[in-house]
Amino acid sequence: MTRQQHWTTEQIPDLTGRVCVVTGANSGLGLATSRALAHRGGRVVLAVRDEEKGRRAAARITAERPDAELEVRRLDLADLDSVRAFAERLRAEHPRLDLLVNNAGVMAPPRTPSAQGHELQFACNHLGHFALTGLLLDALTAGREARVVTVSSPNHRQGRLFLDDLSGERSYAPMKFYNQSKFANAVFGRELHLRLTAAASPVLSLLAHPGYTSTGLQTGTPVAPVRLLYGLLLRPLAQTPERGALPQLYAATHPDVRGGEFIGPDGPAELRGHPARVPLAPAAADPETGRRLWELSERLTGVRFALPEPEREAECSAGGADAPPAVA
Repeated sequence: MTRQQHWTTEQIPDLTGRVCVVTGANSGLGLATSRALAHRGGRVVLAVRDEEKGRRAAARITAERPDAELEVRRLDLADLDSVRAFAERLRAEHPRLDLLVNNAGVMAPPRTPSAQGHELQFACNHLGHFALTGLLLDALTAGREARVVTVSSPNHRQGRLFLDDLSGERSYAPMKFYNQSKFANAVFGRELHLRLTAAASPVLSLLAHPGYTSTGLQTGTPVAPVRLLYGLLLRPLAQTPERGALPQLYAATHPDVRGGEFIGPDGPAELRGHPARVPLAPAAADPETGRRLWELSERLTGVRFALPEPEREAECSAGGADAPPAVA
């Protein structure tokens, strides 16, 4: 773990002229991220499922910084039709995009199908962001030092892909499938980095996680045991959203980050602290898992990236990919 001592939002460089998209921007980590980017001059597109909540979030930011450049756009990541509509409008209005923060997520709901029939957490947390990134890749390629930051979780280390029961029809447990979605985020961010590198793309793919942060993600779940544990009993130990957003802001803006890095808190168990480079679970770097998830995601979303598959042997020789495929 490489410590980045006491990095704060005051060290974010001037973002004037940069176009930034933050998903789930109306509350929690997304709002804290959007506020910090806007305060440094970025033009921030608040991508939200509920436009009224998005407008209220924008009003909070402009109350602090009246000259903030903000746009509120509807995006339901659990509905691939909504993802396509959002991307089409954004590309028409902003043919150049400099930052995409794949932040939005749901946590531990009862088993719920998405609009296209996928398990809700996998659909919203992973498939929606996979499709969104692919549909915006041309705009990102046209951007200036563009980055994609995908927000995972320490829970990715407990996750795996249940390819024989991806939607939980036979055996669903809310946290088990949340962990699957966060594992998918980690695998995607890593695999995207490898494919961008193989294409000699200027776009960087990074991963981040907030540690343990108090947001509506925990308190909003209707599953009572999860809400009791994370939303009430452990809440006094949690960071504020402003502190929890620091790793993804560091990944999004620090001039010295490199593609493929994973940024999280530097404290014990990565639950809180200052931004630092943290290790990815070896299973998330497994080349076969990366290839299978990528192909599955392209098939389920209908979105294909114009990126070559990386050289798998070169990746294995670099180390960290010796674990068996994390699929079941």
